[in-house]
Amino acid sequence: MSKFPALAAVFSLFLFSTACKKDIVNQSPTADAGPSQTVTQTESVALTGTATDRDGKIVTYLWQQISGPSASILVDPGAPTTFVQGLINGTYVFQLSVFDNLGGIGTDTTSITVNASSAKTVTLQPGNNPYEFSLVEIGGANASGVPVGNIGVWSWTYNGASYTLRELLKFDLSTIPSSATINSAHLFLYSDPNPVSGNQHDANSGDNAFTIQQVATAWSPSTTTWYNQPAGLTNNQVLVPSTDQPFLDIDVDVTAQVTPMVKQSINYGFLLKLQTEVTYAARQFIGSHMSAYPDKFPKLVIQYIQ
Repeated sequence: MSKFPALAAVFSLFLFSTACKKDIVNQSPTADAGPSQTVTQTESVALTGTATDRDGKIVTYLWQQISGPSASILVDPGAPTTFVQGLINGTYVFQLSVFDNLGGIGTDTTSITVNASSAKTVTLQPGNNPYEFSLVEIGGANASGVPVGNIGVWSWTYNGASYTLRELLKFDLSTIPSSATINSAHLFLYSDPNPVSGNQHDANSGDNAFTIQQVATAWSPSTTTWYNQPAGLTNNQVLVPSTDQPFLDIDVDVTAQVTPMVKQSINYGFLLKLQTEVTYAARQFIGSHMSAYPDKFPKLVIQYIQ
């Protein structure tokens, strides 16, 4: 009999436990990164992975880009499903790694091939645009209406009374699907080569910088006045610098304003007004009701992909 029966029992239990542990072999989990995809250039693509584990449970997912023509953005790399952004033309390979509760690892890869999308260009230059509307206040009285000649932004006088002019300008964007990605949008305004009332933006006027804002609320040419005019949004407004050039055509990047108009299908147009409405300062351009200059009507050119 052993002199140390308790110690012998403990040692025997240790040997049995060790032998049992050697018999336990963790089975690695199985990862499935999903099928390969071919897409037309778009804002984002979804990666959806799954995993199984025969003798435990999945505790961690991890997406990684293995290769590709550029570095992409994995929005939520630690989730079974994540969106990938920032893709350009070419083929990307992504790896999904899954980890089980016993430290086992399983991996799988999938690919996304991005094909170029042919950009489409829409040029909007309507004649007699009913949504080309002048907001006018003369001596405290409303004188707003659809212009028959020039459009513009003024702070002037008329027969000794104050004369303030702002412009509402809306284009029909219904031909562009809301799912489109707007690459660019440019608003073109053209100076009148022979203005009846003078060029109104020469060196004798003051600071004639003006803003182009996205209109915030709905309006109608039949009911809008100086006193119920819609507000403009300032968060994405564009400032057109002051000039002393008497005849200056302008090309303004309004992509930041057109994008939500299309994406949200809420298009109330643009509001043009002097940055500082102090007499005397003005800019004027050809309006769509001036039939002598059809190539100089206000124009909006939008390039998009779908």
